[in-house]
Amino acid sequence: MFRLAAAMGVDAVLVTPRCADPLYRRSIRVSMGTVFQVPWTRIDPWPSGIDQLKAAGYVVSGMTLGDGAITLDELVAEDHDNLALVFGTEGHGLEPQTEKVLDRRVTIPMAGGIDSLNVAASSAVAFYATR
Repeated sequence: MFRLAAAMGVDAVLVTPRCADPLYRRSIRVSMGTVFQVPWTRIDPWPSGIDQLKAAGYVVSGMTLGDGAITLDELVAEDHDNLALVFGTEGHGLEPQTEKVLDRRVTIPMAGGIDSLNVAASSAVAFYATR
């Protein structure tokens, strides 16, 4: 995600306490060193740390497959100046306690027969669409 964030001009990456360490040697190699290029920090405690983003004027939107989510195109059409995107883990997605504190739940429409994308693919689509 750091390499994608750098390529798409994302301002910062915020990681939760349970995320892999971006400074782990393998993470640095996979990111091709962009972990040193893109500002990042851990949000702790999670998910209540989201309140700090909201207080700073960010619209916090979680990428989900859940019912009732707006499409990524609809989110982009809302034209937010300060947007924070939240991605869940591969397989499990966003935790219910995280979904409860989001401003928006957002989905990427997909052709029939495909029910999900991995985190790298969904973040690439979302970063490109919202840049």
